[in-house]
Amino acid sequence: MKKQYQITREGQKELETELSELKARRGEVADKIAEARDFGDLSENAEYDAAREEQGLLETRISEIEEILNNAELIKGGSKKAISLGSRVQLTADGKNFSYVIVGPVEADPLEGKISNESPLGVALFGKKVGDSATINTPKGDVTYSIVQIG
Repeated sequence: MKKQYQITREGQKELETELSELKARRGEVADKIAEARDFGDLSENAEYDAAREEQGLLETRISEIEEILNNAELIKGGSKKAISLGSRVQLTADGKNFSYVIVGPVEADPLEGKISNESPLGVALFGKKVGDSATINTPKGDVTYSIVQIG
């Protein structure tokens, strides 16, 4: 059974853009390999090795993105009553405000405010409503988040 990847429409568009850019780079990497081949002995050719490694990484990422897009399940906008996939949440903890979108693991990027539903915070928040709180254990101790808004 193939794995289903839960992504938002925005995440799908970002992956499609990245895939297009990576495929456009194939010719550039092929040119680097051809140019490095012209330097002679391939067994001691660092440029050739580097170009082949770059090609391998490029093709691996292209395959990963194609796998995700081919097996994607689009997340609809989250519920406004309880936190679910796609929900935008406003939280407070220790006097600080936080804003996150709950996404699948493929899209998670905490620096951009996207947390996975499988992360400790995502698991603790899932199903909670405005006014509820969620506590997670961190290396610095327990942190309690209060849910201010779900949008």
